[in-house]
Amino acid sequence: MVKTKEALDLVGRIKDLLWEKKAEGVVALDLRRVSESLDYFVLASATSTPHLQALERHVQEKLEEEGLRPRPTEGQSPRWVVLDYGEVVVHLMTPEARDYYDLEGFWADADRI
Repeated sequence: MVKTKEALDLVGRIKDLLWEKKAEGVVALDLRRVSESLDYFVLASATSTPHLQALERHVQEKLEEEGLRPRPTEGQSPRWVVLDYGEVVVHLMTPEARDYYDLEGFWADADRI
């Protein structure tokens, strides 16, 4: 897992990886001011289930090359994938899931980075 001082660099790296694979609506939220237990979220939309899987695979493979592996998560779906890197949690969603769950609205007081 990452240390606090490295988390912001990891956020930037993940955003770049998502853009490489044409993710849409890539947004990073700094949750430290509004949550006692969460640090950073990176959110992105995929255009289809295969695109969602490609985004997940790309991020995992590239970060694994750097020695980073996500924590195990449960409940993956074809609409929403979560990659938990400790201080940085990545949410990859279909546009419908992103609209429905509205994490950006729920965390509206968080700073965008």
